[in-house]
Amino acid sequence: MKFPLLSVLLLLIVSLNVCYAQQPTLKGEINFSVKKGTFEADLVLTDIPKIEDYEILINSGLNIRYFRNIEDDYSYNYKRKYDSKVSYESFLYSLPDNTGKAKFLPEGLRLSYVGSFPVISDTSKAANAGDWKGNIAFNGKTIRTDGRQTAWYPILYDVKQDKKYDRVKYDIKINCDDCESIYLNGNVPVRGKTAQFKSDKPTELALFAGDYQFTQIDNSYFLNPDISEEQIKEFGEMTRDYKKFYEKKTGIAYKDNITYIATTPISKRNAWFFVSYPTIVSIGHGEDGLKGLFSDERKNLFKPFIAHELGHYYFGSITEFNSELGDMISETFTEYMACKLTEAYFDKAVYQEKINTKIRNLKEFKAVPFAKVTSEADYGSRERYVYNYGPIILMAIEKEIGEKHMWRWIRTLLETKADFTDYAFLESTLRSVVKDEKKLKSVKEKYFESENSLENAVTAVAGKQVYVSSVKQ
Repeated sequence: MKFPLLSVLLLLIVSLNVCYAQQPTLKGEINFSVKKGTFEADLVLTDIPKIEDYEILINSGLNIRYFRNIEDDYSYNYKRKYDSKVSYESFLYSLPDNTGKAKFLPEGLRLSYVGSFPVISDTSKAANAGDWKGNIAFNGKTIRTDGRQTAWYPILYDVKQDKKYDRVKYDIKINCDDCESIYLNGNVPVRGKTAQFKSDKPTELALFAGDYQFTQIDNSYFLNPDISEEQIKEFGEMTRDYKKFYEKKTGIAYKDNITYIATTPISKRNAWFFVSYPTIVSIGHGEDGLKGLFSDERKNLFKPFIAHELGHYYFGSITEFNSELGDMISETFTEYMACKLTEAYFDKAVYQEKINTKIRNLKEFKAVPFAKVTSEADYGSRERYVYNYGPIILMAIEKEIGEKHMWRWIRTLLETKADFTDYAFLESTLRSVVKDEKKLKSVKEKYFESENSLENAVTAVAGKQVYVSSVKQ
């Protein structure tokens, strides 16, 4: 059947509007103090998608004043529960319907809540560990949050689809009397104690505000940098090179401009990077922070970390993954990409040591093969599973099908639409690339299904010898 051009265009516009309307919009005002650790929010959530079974995630350190209707003339009753499988950091809220047996989700919702958090400006009495990505962290000079994990703003969760709506369009006023600079993900940083931030592009709302300076090099911002201008320039050039590498290999343009944040933890020894696109956050004391990128002893360790975080533009930003293997897919394929970049940009010994370290980390590790994972609990140690076991499996598969086909698989994973990115999704995308049932059967049996998948992969990647460290970390 043929449709008139005008009808086709109208259908396309309607379709685009439907997709656009499914992204929640957040408006309102937040107030906080970086010296007192107080946090207060009055927000309005609209463009709420129709979800049959839902929860609303809000950080457990934030206390609800009310949930009200959009007209602001009625307060809803609400239920609260905790489920660590959904979120370690947050309570889960829902609104009961008139029967009290089912959930009610309005088209718009007003929320108000407050919280008070510890301010740790002196870490001499702090624990060695105890800071993490999902923490609302006050170090006496700044507040630091990501969006998805900390859930400092209301995040809708579709239970049946295992989907979190952490990316929102927004129009938010931020007030902080003891701040000098304020940054909200998706905007440029602002100097001052009050700022209005707006974005029509759905974004995960990472927040960084307080007493710090920032600078811009090309299209990248550096917030609170603890490195020199010359090092910042070098860092910017490295970022451009890494992005071009990923563009060439995936065939997918790298469109985001990156904002880097350097800050300290509220513990003695925690040090790590995390990404809430388009922001990459470095957390650590001294050379455990961005300075480590320019240290002779640490640069071979830290620069591949940046490669990993930049890779999350693909696995986590332009495409999200869910189900029991979603976390593995996102982290493992990103780490594989970082390994290939390391191989291309660093000495062979640096790349080899990266692979050897992963193999050593897997000593005595009992890995559940991908095909038999039923929940993330089957990972055992998440750190070893997604950053060590998974990449070694991918390296072994590369030996079977070749690097060119691995990059085609990566592109297929990124471009294939699926409600659930589970094992069936993983297998079907590989099948579409390999197109050789005999080869696919061999790969599946050795690396996806076998109880000896780890041993098979190590043998394929390193033979029976695990190399001794030859590179200073």
